[in-house]
Amino acid sequence: MSDTNQPRNEARAKGSTPSPLSRRRFLAAAGLGAGAAAAGAGPLLAAPAAAAEPDPNIVPVPDWTRHLGAGVNANPYGKPSKFEKDVVRREVEWLTASRESSVSFTPLYALDGVITPNGLCFVRHHGGEAEIAPDAYRLMIHGMVDKPLVFTLDDIRRMPGRVNRAYFLECAANSGMEWRGAQLNGCQFTHGMIHNVFYTGVPLKTLLDMAGVKPKGKWLLAEGADASVMSRSIPMEKALDDCLVAFAMNGEALRPEQGYPVRLVVPGWEGNMWIKWLRRLEVGDQPWQQREETSKYTDLLADGRSRRFTFVMDAKSVVTSPSPQAPLRHKGPNVVSGIAWSGRGSIKRVDVSLDGGRNWTTARIEGPATPKAMTRFYLDFDWAGQELMVQSRAMDESGYLQPTKAELRKIRGENSIYHNNGIQTWLVRGNGETENVEVG
Repeated sequence: MSDTNQPRNEARAKGSTPSPLSRRRFLAAAGLGAGAAAAGAGPLLAAPAAAAEPDPNIVPVPDWTRHLGAGVNANPYGKPSKFEKDVVRREVEWLTASRESSVSFTPLYALDGVITPNGLCFVRHHGGEAEIAPDAYRLMIHGMVDKPLVFTLDDIRRMPGRVNRAYFLECAANSGMEWRGAQLNGCQFTHGMIHNVFYTGVPLKTLLDMAGVKPKGKWLLAEGADASVMSRSIPMEKALDDCLVAFAMNGEALRPEQGYPVRLVVPGWEGNMWIKWLRRLEVGDQPWQQREETSKYTDLLADGRSRRFTFVMDAKSVVTSPSPQAPLRHKGPNVVSGIAWSGRGSIKRVDVSLDGGRNWTTARIEGPATPKAMTRFYLDFDWAGQELMVQSRAMDESGYLQPTKAELRKIRGENSIYHNNGIQTWLVRGNGETENVEVG
């Protein structure tokens, strides 16, 4: 079995350029054999057979019970077990020109539940990480306002109306490499530009109300303090709705790579708009046509035209296990696990197919399914060692059903990069090894 913790295109990472066809595999769903039994169709987990020899991890008493362990403050800031050292963010080095303008991917295959640990949240930089001392931090609001204001970090922290909200943050380019076919072998690389955390902060509306937005102020320019001076135009209606000015995530201060000390939270909309190291908010009467909303973060159609201001991230899902980095290792009872999310509200249903979309079974949603946040789903099944074609599709509260890649291409062609929410397919082979494929 190949190293499942590396991108599939190792040849390209080393400088060569394999043909696109060598990176794709188109399979017809009609040619797949019978799928595995779905939830409730198989026997309960059988008791393990009696071992011929004593298990050395049970008899005799293991070594770790014979001596004292590390003290309670051996690691003043807690860290994962050394046995989880491979559960880390990873890069695809050939994807961008430099590390300062690059992306690392969340290891979705190794996570469960819905909250992403702070140290594993994907990172996207356009000019490297800004290092800002909290005492030196300032946020300015100006433009078409009654009273221009400047806030310190302490000002923001002591404002009334503080909230805690769980939201997913997804880069619009997540799954972008898959537009023309299966490319990267692992859900960390195909879908890992996403995380889901609890943000603590104050509503953006609170700050804008203090400044007094003039009647003609219909747009807001949010600008970051990083070297790229990342800037995006946000409709005022959204700014006054559910956006947050956040200073904490999952109960602690923002990580530097996540915008410390303050970032913007724009729930359900593309991650490029969630300005990190937030330093300036300008109110105006029209969008600013910044680089990141003209030449970038637009959706190129087949005829050369582009869709612009496609802010919302539509309903999407992915099976995280089994997947290329989390293959099936045992026959018998197994669990399909995955995540679903939608920028239009909460997830109401997730279906799973084990035969490439010919038959679907409704999965079990476990834990909270809150608006614009990640949702976890499971499907119990029995596996006898046959090949599977595992898919998932999500439906949100608006009734929107996640499309196939073919349905997306029919409307938008193959030139796009952003907003690929097509159904993902994993081929599980008879030995459990799993591969990124596409159903034709």
